[in-house]
Amino acid sequence: MEIYRSLKTLQADLYSQKFTVTAYIQHTLQTINAHAHLNAFVHVFEESALQQAHNLDAKLQNKQTLGKLFGLTIAIKDNIVYANHPATGASKILEGFISPYSATVVEKLLQEDAIIVGTTNCDEFAMGGSNENSYYGPVLNPHDTTRVSGGSSGGSAVAVAANLCIAALGSDTGGSIRQPASFCGIVGLKPTYGRVSRYGLMAYGSSFDQIGPFTHSVEDAALILEVIAGADAYDATCSPKIVPAYTSSLHSNQKYKIAYYNNALEHEGVDTEVRAACWQFIDRLKQEGHTVEAIEFAELDYIVPAYYVLTTAEASSNLSRYDGVKYGYRAKEATDLESTYKLSRSQGFGKEVQRRIMSGAFVLSAGYYDAYYSKAQKVRRIVAEKTHKTLEEYDFILCPTAPTPAYKIGAVQDSIASFLGDIFTVQANIAGVPGISLPLYQSQNGLPIGMQLMAGRWQEEKLLAFANDLHII
Repeated sequence: MEIYRSLKTLQADLYSQKFTVTAYIQHTLQTINAHAHLNAFVHVFEESALQQAHNLDAKLQNKQTLGKLFGLTIAIKDNIVYANHPATGASKILEGFISPYSATVVEKLLQEDAIIVGTTNCDEFAMGGSNENSYYGPVLNPHDTTRVSGGSSGGSAVAVAANLCIAALGSDTGGSIRQPASFCGIVGLKPTYGRVSRYGLMAYGSSFDQIGPFTHSVEDAALILEVIAGADAYDATCSPKIVPAYTSSLHSNQKYKIAYYNNALEHEGVDTEVRAACWQFIDRLKQEGHTVEAIEFAELDYIVPAYYVLTTAEASSNLSRYDGVKYGYRAKEATDLESTYKLSRSQGFGKEVQRRIMSGAFVLSAGYYDAYYSKAQKVRRIVAEKTHKTLEEYDFILCPTAPTPAYKIGAVQDSIASFLGDIFTVQANIAGVPGISLPLYQSQNGLPIGMQLMAGRWQEEKLLAFANDLHII
């Protein structure tokens, strides 16, 4: 069976009954099993995926109305819950947990006849940028299996890049969709904060987290966003704004005004090939008639520290629910309530999660709240206001998605150094604006290099149209 990187192509063959949905899912499951060495999946839902396939074959035979995502094979990050299926957040502390309910995004996917094939590996509770912090081990990059996949949604990125499914969902707190999309050479979209419901997403930084798709094409990303976006009574931060028909306006044919940060491109942490690719992209845009101008972003060196102060503070609160009492892992040696908390959390959480919980508790403590947390909130306000002001004057902000291509597994041991990998992506989360990573370039040794575009709040329609014109597969 041929490899499908586009839902439209797959649906054409399914509608013409070239093969059944069941046959396609059986082939997909075989492909996933054949690529188990990549460690992209935590759980493969063979039984429920095949049952969905049987149901869709029956709908097709009976000429019933089929959903927009009919036949789409999609994986979900292991921090998104699906009723009666396991979800662990790639953590030992949720080992054996079976969700009693489905996330809103999962319900919407199923309503439109998508087929969820499994949950994908990730950094534990989405904390990391390389997928090396998973309880299940690192995910391998399909372009070079000695290199990281990116994180925290590395399993989702690899599942799509290795053609194990057509699409996948990830979560993006500071770049966790866009950065692995860049490392793996696919499209990764982070919507505006509040565009997609977070109900059923395991919370890391609640004021930053957002669910979005990985795909091969911008068209499929637009279609999936069209389905999963929209109001949700279960999430008070989810916007009631009407969801545009993104797929009906995917060609802009406009000339845009685009900004880039000169000091970001010249930052010492940017790889020379990434910098060269970005200059090449800027030249291309100018040749195509767009206005591209350099501006300064004086706060560049402050955004990553502010981001980590704020997200660790939120994580220390959000992860307090994993206590060894209600569900998940409980230490066998525990003898009373206090030892249950201490032992279950110290044994159940990995080192990076423990570090971030402790950091978050520290910055929220009475003696240090003003010195760290309140100052980080002020930085966030300044960065957000400057971003919104820039995007009133310009249509888009352009930069590399990540400062380097995918690096070797184990190459970055210092967690502080690893944070610098988020230097270009955290701005979109701090300001709550949409961002997309496009696989436009490669390094000399064949590693993907993604370019990122950010747009104003709720401007996904314009962002997707421009992105589609730039990247048509």
